[in-house]
Amino acid sequence: MINKKVNNLEEALKGVEDGMTLMLGGFGLCGIPENAISELVKRNLKELTCISNNAGVDDFGLGLLLQKKQIKKMISSYVGENQEFERQMLSGELEVELTPQGTLAEKCRAAQAGFPAFYTPAGYGTEVAEGKETREFDGKMYVLEPAFKADFAFVKAWKGDAAGNLIFKGTARNFNANMCGAATITVAEVEELVPVGELDPNNIHIPGIFVQRIFQGSNYEKRIEQRTVRQKQ
Repeated sequence: MINKKVNNLEEALKGVEDGMTLMLGGFGLCGIPENAISELVKRNLKELTCISNNAGVDDFGLGLLLQKKQIKKMISSYVGENQEFERQMLSGELEVELTPQGTLAEKCRAAQAGFPAFYTPAGYGTEVAEGKETREFDGKMYVLEPAFKADFAFVKAWKGDAAGNLIFKGTARNFNANMCGAATITVAEVEELVPVGELDPNNIHIPGIFVQRIFQGSNYEKRIEQRTVRQKQ
């Protein structure tokens, strides 16, 4: 029987080294691989290139790696509400490659599907297209975007089984689904890990073939970036 379960974070992150390119799922703080990020911080890895929609907030998520200057380059769609991210980008301490959000998702999906590149109209005529091949299709201009090449993808799912099959919950699916199988090694952390056969095949979002390692995470804070409450009248 297929068994991709690893016993702890040390096994899950085996082979991760300085200077690698990492994909990290999540949107803001929704669906981020909290346990994997904590272990990356603990290991004090340096010169990392991180592909993620954004970088969380100053004191949580990828913001923790930024605080310790562990990230050399961020490939993201926006700076968001992370002031340290903004500061490092504007000061030149951090290399940042801003990518249209849909393009970021498609660059992950293309890598997942084994496509080397794809054409998209997003960014044509802007600095996003500088230095890239462009081509006209049916009277409309497109930019050739290469698929991502990453060493590891760290994703978070709601449920999974020992074969690596994953089920996401609500909007926490976000970039996690596209990043599965888009790197040399995909590591999935799940809130609940069940034996093979317990997941309804009709509900599985990502089949285990896209996952190399899986483990059950713990102590999820599940923070939100901003919380607005109505003031008492």
